[in-house]
Amino acid sequence: METVAPFIEVIDEIKDAGGEIVKMCFQCGLCDAVCPWNRVRDFSMRRLIREAAFGLSEVEGEDIWRCTTCGTCPAQCPRGVKQIDVSVSLRRVAAEYELFPTSVRSARTARASIISEGNPLQGERAKRADWAQGLPVKPYEEGMEVLYFVGCYLSYDPRMKKVAAATANILNAAGVEFGILGDKESCCGESIRKTGSEAVFKNLARENIKAFIDNGVRRIVVSSPHCYHTFKNEYPEFMVSFEVVHMSQYILELIEAGRLEFKGEYPCKVTYHDPCYLGCHNDVYDEPRDLLAKVAGLELVEMEDFGKGSLCCGGGGGRIWMDTPQEERFSDIRLKQAQKAGAQVLATACPYCITNFEESRLNLELEDALEVKDIVEIVNDVIQAED
Repeated sequence: METVAPFIEVIDEIKDAGGEIVKMCFQCGLCDAVCPWNRVRDFSMRRLIREAAFGLSEVEGEDIWRCTTCGTCPAQCPRGVKQIDVSVSLRRVAAEYELFPTSVRSARTARASIISEGNPLQGERAKRADWAQGLPVKPYEEGMEVLYFVGCYLSYDPRMKKVAAATANILNAAGVEFGILGDKESCCGESIRKTGSEAVFKNLARENIKAFIDNGVRRIVVSSPHCYHTFKNEYPEFMVSFEVVHMSQYILELIEAGRLEFKGEYPCKVTYHDPCYLGCHNDVYDEPRDLLAKVAGLELVEMEDFGKGSLCCGGGGGRIWMDTPQEERFSDIRLKQAQKAGAQVLATACPYCITNFEESRLNLELEDALEVKDIVEIVNDVIQAED
């Protein structure tokens, strides 16, 4: 079945997303030159923008769902065309008409789970704080230093629960008075918004904002760059503002304040992967590296495509919930780059990145050759080491 979105509706959505700026595109191709998709297949963001400018985009196809919203192409565009906003506007039309290609239908399942349980992983809302059982973690109370907003993956995913536990241990070791919202916490909504479900995002934002205000939250510490980005840059659309700090920034702050001490060494070659929503979207490049540099015995080695030229893991823009053929996975490329750099550990600071890297590590049979760690897991190892 071939379905082309009505000409007027596509044009209206694009105007809402970025106005007439798409017509500023003069087809220079710089977006295609930097797009990570062109490392694994032929893909043209330039063509997508061209079609969008005239309302001719086929919203039932795969191409409008490829963008990982990594932020690389807007940073390179000499005309200020908002490629990500255009992609999202086309997805809104597709979502409205339930036009999801086969590879995208799992995103629809994630949306249903978010609506019913407040998370994309089909976990029960009542069990959102189960990761903390047996740990000294309290419900948030007004007056505490920080709210630790755990996020969906760290609350439900078995691999990522280890990161949540390590984070709680670090905060307790530093004497931080912190708490969590438990079942009052909902998905931040960043990725579901990027899949075109604007109404779902707004509902999630209102739920979280109400929980923050009702509980007197002032400072929020997060593990996910996607939560960081949304709370910092998108929730202000609702006329609120909270101080938001990513965990890598907060741990560095604790060390510099003399509240956290590293007792052991970490004698490994470690390479750091910059998550798109921490680096490219929010310019946080130095703090994670500064943190790793404070670990005795750790040798930091850089991969190709690091820093502002970092290669996306492939999980942004809701693609963490979509099916990607193995030969088209950016995460496979990234692990090969880590190996080439001589790293024993690939460290990062994002649950999506870790999820994709762990899957690639299995697919590439690198379990014995390369570890994948969140930065907080490395920090937790050295604060627990014997004197």
